[in-house]
Amino acid sequence: MNPSSLMPRFTAVFAFLIFASVAGFSQKIAVEDLTVEHLVNPFTIDDAHPRFSWKIVSSVKNTMQTSYEIRVGLNESIEKKQVWSTKENNDQSVLIPYSGADLKSNTRYYWQVRVKDNHGNTSKWSTVQFFQTGLKTEDWVSNWVTVAGNDTAASSPMIRKEFNVSKKVRNAMAFITSKGLYEAHLNGNRISDHYFAPGWTSYKDHIQYQAYDLTNLLKTGWNAFGISLGNGWYKGNIGFAGQNKFYGDTRALLFQLEVTYTDGTKEIFITDDTWKSANGPILYSDIYNGETYDARQEQPGWDRVGFKGNSSWKAVRIIPKGNEKLVGMSGPPVRKHETFKPVKIFKTPLGETVVDFGQNLVGWVMLNAKGASGTKISISHAEVLDKAGNFYTTNLRSAKQTNQYILKGNVAQIFEPHFSFQGFRYVKIDGYPGELTADALTAVALYSDMNTTGTFTSSNALINQLQHNIQWGQKGNFVDVPTDCPQRDERLGWTGDAQAFANTAAFNMDVAGFFTKWMKDVSADQLENGSVPYVVPNVLTKRDAGSAGWADVATIIPWDMYLAYGDKGILSAQYPSMKKWVDYISSVAKNDLWNTGSHFGDWLFYRPNDDNDGRAAVTDKYMIAQTFYAHSTQLLINAARVLGKNDEVSKYEALLKRSKQAYVNENMTANGKLASNTQTAYVLALQFDMLPEANRKQAAERLVQNIRDYGNHLTTGFLGTPYLCHVLSKFSYDNVAYDLLMQESYPSWLYPVKMGATTIWERWDGIKQDGTFQTADMNSFNHYAYGAIGDWMYKNIAGINPVAENPGYKEILIAPKPGGKLSSATGELQTVYGKVKSSWTLQNGVFKLDVSVPPNSTATVLLPNTDRKEKIGSGDYHFEYKY
Repeated sequence: MNPSSLMPRFTAVFAFLIFASVAGFSQKIAVEDLTVEHLVNPFTIDDAHPRFSWKIVSSVKNTMQTSYEIRVGLNESIEKKQVWSTKENNDQSVLIPYSGADLKSNTRYYWQVRVKDNHGNTSKWSTVQFFQTGLKTEDWVSNWVTVAGNDTAASSPMIRKEFNVSKKVRNAMAFITSKGLYEAHLNGNRISDHYFAPGWTSYKDHIQYQAYDLTNLLKTGWNAFGISLGNGWYKGNIGFAGQNKFYGDTRALLFQLEVTYTDGTKEIFITDDTWKSANGPILYSDIYNGETYDARQEQPGWDRVGFKGNSSWKAVRIIPKGNEKLVGMSGPPVRKHETFKPVKIFKTPLGETVVDFGQNLVGWVMLNAKGASGTKISISHAEVLDKAGNFYTTNLRSAKQTNQYILKGNVAQIFEPHFSFQGFRYVKIDGYPGELTADALTAVALYSDMNTTGTFTSSNALINQLQHNIQWGQKGNFVDVPTDCPQRDERLGWTGDAQAFANTAAFNMDVAGFFTKWMKDVSADQLENGSVPYVVPNVLTKRDAGSAGWADVATIIPWDMYLAYGDKGILSAQYPSMKKWVDYISSVAKNDLWNTGSHFGDWLFYRPNDDNDGRAAVTDKYMIAQTFYAHSTQLLINAARVLGKNDEVSKYEALLKRSKQAYVNENMTANGKLASNTQTAYVLALQFDMLPEANRKQAAERLVQNIRDYGNHLTTGFLGTPYLCHVLSKFSYDNVAYDLLMQESYPSWLYPVKMGATTIWERWDGIKQDGTFQTADMNSFNHYAYGAIGDWMYKNIAGINPVAENPGYKEILIAPKPGGKLSSATGELQTVYGKVKSSWTLQNGVFKLDVSVPPNSTATVLLPNTDRKEKIGSGDYHFEYKY
């Protein structure tokens, strides 16, 4: 192309949004969105050196921070009771560690920041934010309590106590956790909008507690606390082997309320044997099977002052403290989010009453009902209808996914579960009194409270629906832990699924806290020999561990989170686990070749019905294992470099060289052909640089030929799919990547979309082309692994990329790659520095690109179909030229 034909017009158009965000400020720079350890005003900081982050708002182009000043104090007037301050001349604004005197436990600290920029501007001090340190072991003076006698009842116990708050309250904090799940009420009202607390962790190692600021909820005088307990993951059914009571057979509560009065005195209220308990209206509650609620068993006022109760209320029993550690909550809580009204209420061919909410989601249905006492209403949940249009639940296996409500006499009531959730698009209603109308039903989505950070749209409606499905697959399966599926008798933290999807997850939502929390469980459940379980928290303890591509979660997610958020802390925290995993592989490898153990391989790869020409997509499992051995070793090397562990860099670089040579010796012919001539084999070899440089171009050609041989269809499974289009783009086959993305027939990403999917399916053909289903015992319609294509869509279609040398989008690569007959695409990402945007159109031979770069970041823009490279600072830019 003649460079003179380029017509760049990159005007620094400072968009309205940027002006709007600084409206009201007299100066040209400000700071906002302050966080501590990825959290806003957190209550349970256990880290002795918590880290501060902020974003800069500026109306001036090419703004970089040149210095910052942080101050920390013991009240909102920080300068009056200041405990630490620092002033540094650098451009760091993300995860700056506290380095003052030792912080006291169970103490609230206030902080703020101001910055200077390279234009000579100084911001005002930010609004004051706070963080509260968590409780140390010795701070817990309370007792674990449970019901009198053995905890054998199927119903959920209610536990209550009244306290006399004798003076005017300055501050009141409640610290609560449970063995099982809890729901806490104060004076008749829920104390928070958190659900499924205390969350699911490796309970045998640690249990989270939550802290609640009740300063404005406590009354002077008598107050009543009422707390219900559910089985949850702790005691209920867990895993697909019919096991329950996995962590223990006794639900228990630990509660500690610390009140500071305005006169400076303090008082602590605890759980002890003066609390009382009784069974309540929740007759049964289980994660998989649902909940049964009998409104006739309600005891009005049980969570209010003055409740007298009846003879069923007994004194609770104190139980000994266990060996597990109590840790502050480090990830986001589960909350309610979107709601859906029915799009259709209809009778199936079998005569059943079914409601369609139009979206496969995870959460529950709120039901309004009024009828005669004893009327039983059942709500069953399903993801799909069968070919005939009937309610289909066979793929749930043993999970009942049914909520039952028993009415009290002719009183309008609203029902919803407490300790269970369902995965569904459709519900079947039995026993509803009178006519069922849309007003009676509301579906509520529940998932971990992660801010939406990324959006992606294009000119292709099917691709936009695919992105929608990817996002909803993430929402439905990020319910405190990254589960494989949310509906059948599984819902486990499968490590392979999580590592495959982690990059895409970090585009769609802020998952920094979510994965920080979960990776602690990966470390906790890692075996002593360094092997990593298939699922975390590990409830499949009788099974082998260490499957390639699953156990590598130990190295892959820490590195992915470092790139996405610039978080060196997660590398430091997880480095021992990363090293143990690589050392485990080395211990079982023979002559640097990992050819032992049990592996899932390229799970759910394409299996053609009649493959007489010998092109079956089966990739040798040990061949796959060797590539992940090398990949984990490389990531360990990367982490060691970042952390300054230079001796270990040298050690593992030598191991990496040997493992790659062992791969070549075992799996590649002299002419460069791989032992398994499959897409996944070539994809993993090329993605992880397993082949000598001279053989890579030919290997990429073989990959492309394989794709063409299958009629522009992919054949990859869980391990090959995330990297497939990345490898094609890496070797300049973007057109082939687009052919795969745009493919509408099975197997492809768009085939489920064309079949009406609203989430990502577990199998490429969960619903076959003739309308029948894949094998019922493993056929989830909400399984996010194949949604990993979202990572390629953001990085290549929109062209938004982090840069490893300056992670967390401190430095950004904008490199869109138009194709697939798309006429436009837009990607936006709210990074830890602010919003990055890349939006392009291609019409009538003219390419237009709009780019936004946040303050304190820089970007390199690679203009497609040219050799032009532009380095830019913060601001908004427009590029336009003949394509």
